[in-house]
Parts: sequence; C-alpha cells; structure tokens
Amino acid sequence: MKHTQWLLTPLLMIALAGCTTPHGHAGHGGDAGPGMGDGKRGMMGGQGMMGQGMMQGMAMAMATLTPTQGNTARGMVVFHQMQGHMMVHAHITGVAPNSEHGFHLHDVGNCASADGTSAGGHFNPGKTAHGPQDAEHHAGDMPSLKADADGVINQKFMLHGVTIKGDANSIDGRSVILHANADDYKTQPTGNSGARIACGVISTHP
Repeated sequence: MKHTQWLLTPLLMIALAGCTTPHGHAGHGGDAGPGMGDGKRGMMGGQGMMGQGMMQGMAMAMATLTPTQGNTARGMVVFHQMQGHMMVHAHITGVAPNSEHGFHLHDVGNCASADGTSAGGHFNPGKTAHGPQDAEHHAGDMPSLKADADGVINQKFMLHGVTIKGDANSIDGRSVILHANADDYKTQPTGNSGARIACGVISTHP
C-alpha cells in the first residue's frame, strides 16, 4: 500500500498543475502550460499546486483510465473542487490523431467488464435529459475531448453541479468513460458517442 501511494504522488503532482485556471480547456501539446506538456515544469508546478491544495483544504479526486478490450486509450483525470465549481484536467494517450471523443461521468464505479458497461449509465441524480453544458444536461455530461496530431488529449475544463464527495451530486466512487466518437449532445440518453474505449474509477485523494 505504501509503495502504491508513493507511485501515485508524483502522478498527482504532474496532473494537478494548472487545474485552477478557469479557462474552458487548455490547448494541446505546448499550449497546455505547466500541467503535463513539459515534464520538468509539470513536476515543479504540481508540487506547488499540491501544497496549495492541501493547505487550503481543497477537495481533490482522480481516476486512472485504462483501455477496454481491443483499445489503447489510457491516462489520468484529476478533479479539483473550487468555490462554486469544479476544475477537471484530462491527460489521455493512445487515441487517433485529431480525433474527438465523448467523455462522461458514469453512475457505477466499476470498470471490470471488457467493454466498460459495468460502469452503468451516465451519472444523472437530477433525472434530466442529456445535453451540452449550457443547456439541460446530466450531471455526468462533460465536454467532448479533442486529441492533437499525436493522438494525445491534454484538456482542462470547468464543471458545475457536481462535488467531490458528501452529497447526492458527489462523484467519489463513480467512474469516468471515454467514448469512441464525439458527443452530439442530442441523442438520448448517450449522445451517440459510441463504444466505451477507456474506463476509470474515481477516488478521492489523499
């Protein structure tokens, strides 16, 4: 257990860097800032961010995405609770260059099935329709993610209406799913995002 925690700490330091910026999402590659684009700057920035987060008592959670059967997408998603909103930073590799992918919070924290269906449907405590962030939508509806020319996703965005833990809108113990196709934000209840190509269970940290 201690060895596992030791391995997770530097990963969190890298991933958390830049999570407090209120922008909709970062650019790809060199535009991503100190988060994950530059290993040295990312580690230094992450240490500072980790220290600030702990001192201020901000809630954080993470999910490690692993590919479903026959796929290669994998990475990390970090959630950082701010005042009135949540910042999300997704760093994922192993997808097609310049591709776009539906990205959702799912209800069940279980990625055991080969196709990711064990994660259940979208997280939707309010029993609302699926849709984009600026209209009626599931609590688990998130912006689609876009890969760069190298098949790397490095994107940050803001969510409202969800929390790390402690109430009905808590994401702790739920899951994150990356889909094969872009979300059309119209088709009910999934957005016609296609197969589940990566899955990760969300857990709070520390």
